[in-house]
Amino acid sequence: MKPHYPILDGLRGTAALLVVIYHLFEAYYPVPANHPMHHGYMAVDFFYLLSGFVVGYAYDDRWERMTVWEFLKIRLVRLHPLVILGTVIGAIGFWFDPFTPLLPGVPHVSILKLIGVMLISFTLLPAPDVRGWNETHPLDGPCWSLLQEYIANLLYAFWGHKMTKTALWIVVTISGIALTATAIWHGDVGTGWSFETFWIAIVRMMFPFFAGLLLYRSGKRLHIKMAYPLCSLLLLILFFLPTWKYNGIYEAACIIIAFPIVIAMGAGGTISGRWEKICRFSGAISYPIYILHYPFIYIYTSWVIAKKPAPDQITLVACALFLFFILLAYSSLKLYDEPVRNWLKRRALQKADR
Repeated sequence: MKPHYPILDGLRGTAALLVVIYHLFEAYYPVPANHPMHHGYMAVDFFYLLSGFVVGYAYDDRWERMTVWEFLKIRLVRLHPLVILGTVIGAIGFWFDPFTPLLPGVPHVSILKLIGVMLISFTLLPAPDVRGWNETHPLDGPCWSLLQEYIANLLYAFWGHKMTKTALWIVVTISGIALTATAIWHGDVGTGWSFETFWIAIVRMMFPFFAGLLLYRSGKRLHIKMAYPLCSLLLLILFFLPTWKYNGIYEAACIIIAFPIVIAMGAGGTISGRWEKICRFSGAISYPIYILHYPFIYIYTSWVIAKKPAPDQITLVACALFLFFILLAYSSLKLYDEPVRNWLKRRALQKADR
């Protein structure tokens, strides 16, 4: 039986919770330089690196008994039910949002157009803008990163699982250079969600995903005590450090150097008792909370901009939303995601080793 990596589950949850906090702050601090968590968007890059590691761990040894189509079905069953739910929540939230129509520059959207955008969004393909932000996924913003995750899985299925370490090193080196050049040119990596910057999303995905795959295959692990709290603290520090003159270099260094070290420590650490339970719970809600929270962030952000509430009101609402997102993630996992995935496994994964 394969060993499990509960600390990596916990770190995925840590990163997801930090994303939620980043978005709650972002409504009041829309300018990144003023944002208290200056680099919170790098959680996405951490997710990609972790995903590359976990995909290699879970599937590298299964290709003799699994086809590309079976692998893709497994990944669709794992990821897509919550994409559908997040999109539906996003469409309902957009239609009944009382604050977004008060903002300047918001286009009028008919119910037919909204339904069309929702149907396109079900496929995870970029959809027409409905709120004036020029997002590729305007009903549930984080879906832009899920599209890149799907692209990464396709690359792994068709080529990545067959790559030698030498070939992986070449891909990782070239993509690392592209990532660094892009981060320096743009000043940060906090983009890729719009139509104009879609190419940056691909750059952001390529290095960390294949670096994570290479890290898994290299077998490099760092064994330290208290790996979970220390790694979580390290992520917190990396995300909260201020921006500076060489910000692009700093963020590229985090993704290329610091994040692989964090994952190597998480993979090499051991955990038990209460900490293990925290890691398992944190990991279980990480994907639901990431993909479901943003439709409510749209309404919350529009409220902040349109009504200009006092800081203490914003703090109270933000704290309530944070707790609500945890409850929403857990209840969605138990009442929707797990039952739907179990049903799909019985129907769609008859041959693949689940």
